[in-house]
Amino acid sequence: MGKTYEDQTALRIRLTVGQDITGASAKKIKYRKPDNTEGNWDATVEDATNGIIYYDLKTDDKIDEGLYTFWAYVTFSDGRSAPGEPISKFMYPEGQ
Repeated sequence: MGKTYEDQTALRIRLTVGQDITGASAKKIKYRKPDNTEGNWDATVEDATNGIIYYDLKTDDKIDEGLYTFWAYVTFSDGRSAPGEPISKFMYPEGQ
């Protein structure tokens, strides 16, 4: 992935859980912002067998400048959960 910029909304965040997520009842992409606040978005399954999910940023999603951490997180109907490996991505100011 190339550079990503603050307030960019034409962005797909695509992550893997690392296992088959067929039948998962909740699919999330969790994040930690540069100020250490955390949140999550409901994700869409791209490939259940390989555990790939994604989220397309919306115009009202606020991306700040700084280092973000993202990870996939799914919950199954029986209560089991599976987090994916976190990735870190720096969001640059526009023009840099």
